[in-house]
Amino acid sequence: MVLYRVLIVDDEKSQRDMLAGSLEKEGYSVATAESGFEAIKLCENEYFEVALIDLKMPGMDGIELLQKLKEMNPEIQAIMITAYGSVETAVEAMKLGAYHYVNKPINLDELKLNIKKALENYHLLAENKYLKEELEEKYKDVQIIGESKAIKEVLSTVSRVAKSKSTVLIRGESGTGKELVARATHTLSDRMEKRFIPVSCAALPETLFESELFGHEKGAFTGAVRRKEGRFELADGGTLFLDEIGDIPLETQVKILRAMEFQEFERLGGKETLKVDVRIISATNQDLEKKINEGTFREDLYYRLNVISIFIPPLRERKEDLMLLVDHFIKKANQKCGKSIKGITTEVKDIILDYDWPGNVRELENMIERGVVLSRTDVIDKNDLPYLGLIKSKETIPSPNLTLKDMEKDHILNTLEMTDWNLGKTAEILGIHRNTLRLKMKEYGIEK
Repeated sequence: MVLYRVLIVDDEKSQRDMLAGSLEKEGYSVATAESGFEAIKLCENEYFEVALIDLKMPGMDGIELLQKLKEMNPEIQAIMITAYGSVETAVEAMKLGAYHYVNKPINLDELKLNIKKALENYHLLAENKYLKEELEEKYKDVQIIGESKAIKEVLSTVSRVAKSKSTVLIRGESGTGKELVARATHTLSDRMEKRFIPVSCAALPETLFESELFGHEKGAFTGAVRRKEGRFELADGGTLFLDEIGDIPLETQVKILRAMEFQEFERLGGKETLKVDVRIISATNQDLEKKINEGTFREDLYYRLNVISIFIPPLRERKEDLMLLVDHFIKKANQKCGKSIKGITTEVKDIILDYDWPGNVRELENMIERGVVLSRTDVIDKNDLPYLGLIKSKETIPSPNLTLKDMEKDHILNTLEMTDWNLGKTAEILGIHRNTLRLKMKEYGIEK
């Protein structure tokens, strides 16, 4: 049983004792104070949900005490007591945060009813505060940093579509923050209390695709030694994020389409049809329209996924966001690494602003984190970033006639050479999955 704490503040002892005795019989834990000063001392060491405060007291009146108690505990519910029926004073107290007021002589039944209502209001305020803190806690890791017009448009779209049930397709180059936008959309939705389940489609072996998405029964295939829940099942009531959707095998696309249309599926090797309530958010850096024409992506699935489309611009098109991102990543890396780096040198800033960032935000974050780790002072300079040797200034940028793919190929080659062809380190620097790196190397014909 919850024992609620009530504080009675009144300079009349007989009044305090009468109220205390009556409320204790109702099951409340009661403390009393004969002055505002004594009440403040009590509140410094104890927590009270409700305070009964006499408006007229020597030394510190009820209005002043109310203000001080509200500063100490904004959620405390104050019921003011007046012997003079001064409506104006009572109204003033309510404007300052009092829940209600009662007149002397006190009607105990009326007072008890007001206390119960005050406690209901207390719980409502406490719940709202908790939900707000939860939202801030969850959203802090999905912050989308930027003041550019392009990123503001992204944020505006996210805020408008988050509460809907529509599918969302997020498009943009690798490293632009597509998963960040997906998480923000989920966090701001009515599904925020349920799971956000991300799936990297490029990282899944083709043979395990259906098992990962839909699960399997024991004995469904060699190695299936027990039942396994799939990602659709785990995301029930929440959001399933299909990253790099263009890499889903054609034969699996049919089953995904059916699962989306009917919100049902069967585990591999199972006969039971499972019903789910899942919102799909997908992302890609590929030209899906081209894949449709090539016959490697289903047109009907494309239209099912692309109800709401969000395009995240590459970092080179929103350079006004660069320094905001740098500051954000320095703070983030400081917290992670236990350092206190204050910023970057002018030389490093100029290079960052000149560079086109083919790896986008993820590449910038990785570089800043390395700088924070390696810095010998409280400022990151060029000597702390061997990686800057790969970054070319405006005077040495390749011909503008080169395509983006040509620049991406050169960047991958440069990074591979810097890491002595270590695929893991290269993928980390580029901010992509190792399987994605292998696909890019195959696409560009990159071999050691």
